[in-house]
Amino acid sequence: MNSETLFAKAEKVIPGGVNSPVRAFGSVGGNPIYVEKGEGAYLFDADGNKYLDFCSSWGPLILGHANPAVLDAAKSTMDNGLTFGACNSKEVEMAELLCEVIPSMEMVRMVNSGTEATMSALRLARGYTGRQKVLKFDGCYHGHADYLLVASGSGLLTGGISTSAGVSAEAASDVIVLPYNDIEAVKEVFAAKGNEIAAVIVEPIAGNMGLVEPAEGFLETLREESTKAGSVLILDEVITGFRMGATSFGTIAGIDADLTCLGKIVGGGMPLAAFGGKKEIMQNLAPLGSVYQAGTLSGNPVALAAGLATVKTLIETNPYAAMQAKATKIAEAVNSLNLPIICAQKGGMFTIFFTNSKELPKKLDDVKKCDTEKFAKYHRMMLEKGFYLSPSQFELGFTSAVQTDEEIDSFIEALKEVLPQL
Repeated sequence: MNSETLFAKAEKVIPGGVNSPVRAFGSVGGNPIYVEKGEGAYLFDADGNKYLDFCSSWGPLILGHANPAVLDAAKSTMDNGLTFGACNSKEVEMAELLCEVIPSMEMVRMVNSGTEATMSALRLARGYTGRQKVLKFDGCYHGHADYLLVASGSGLLTGGISTSAGVSAEAASDVIVLPYNDIEAVKEVFAAKGNEIAAVIVEPIAGNMGLVEPAEGFLETLREESTKAGSVLILDEVITGFRMGATSFGTIAGIDADLTCLGKIVGGGMPLAAFGGKKEIMQNLAPLGSVYQAGTLSGNPVALAAGLATVKTLIETNPYAAMQAKATKIAEAVNSLNLPIICAQKGGMFTIFFTNSKELPKKLDDVKKCDTEKFAKYHRMMLEKGFYLSPSQFELGFTSAVQTDEEIDSFIEALKEVLPQL
């Protein structure tokens, strides 16, 4: 069956035909493609089309699709069983490795998704501090727990909304939302309500309203103000963890987080995430403490095998400079065209913003000025040329360790042809 047939069947039995809203093509037009296979830098769909992939399964596949070392590790582990509901050696190995390469992470717990990681980290922060309020920033997406869907990014932005139906007023009332990068607003809120704030949660580089870098002093201010107030600083590194180097971005930036949430890359393409940090805080988790968190599949050996193979390969091969060079080349090519667009880039991540502004976005209000109709046309034209990009103006593009210089050049040539036509 081809993609059109599959989508028609899916719409009858799956809400919207998709199991995650970000996979829908509603904002870019047309119907989603159905992927049958991934190999190296490429995706292959049910219609026999081949695409150079810049979505990278929304970030995890930094080593490309079907990496042999990752597959071998998962397959050999699978031979011994898929899950045990009991402790296994790989969860100890992964915990030791994460604590070694992320100095602020003294203890860590495995979960199955980024949403679980952030949700659990916030519950832990509330239990540890005895406070209820959470400070977050508009345009940052931290998963789909009720109190984190207030002024969120990712698929919520793509759908033209910033919160979700079904979130109670009580849950939302505990959340303080500020503009990303607004240092003065942070200081004012802490001066007024610091003794009520259990935690500050932030994407250290925003990736769910497109790529928005932290302003100079922004993360440092969060660290200073949360320390003074006795609040827990949580870095949501589901996207940025192991993206810029074989560690957390907080480590690279010199920000000593109290808790860090990881996902995507640490699972190597399997459902695996983690949250961890200071022992003083982590020891409040059950069975040591009174903050409950559990999961039947947490620490799944097959997922851990894939994650360990991915992280170890990143440590051994250190592909980060090459991935950054590829993304830099893309950004420089786009920004040299003198068009009403601007490309943001950091490490191996990039976002092309369709905006008249000559300055990179610094907050959600800047991002909302983008021309989403132009993005939709751009997405369709690039798909026709064999390039798969996230179907949203408000998401990231990723370079990977397996893309060649020639493949990046072919992408740039397509950009130079397509962008002037929009």
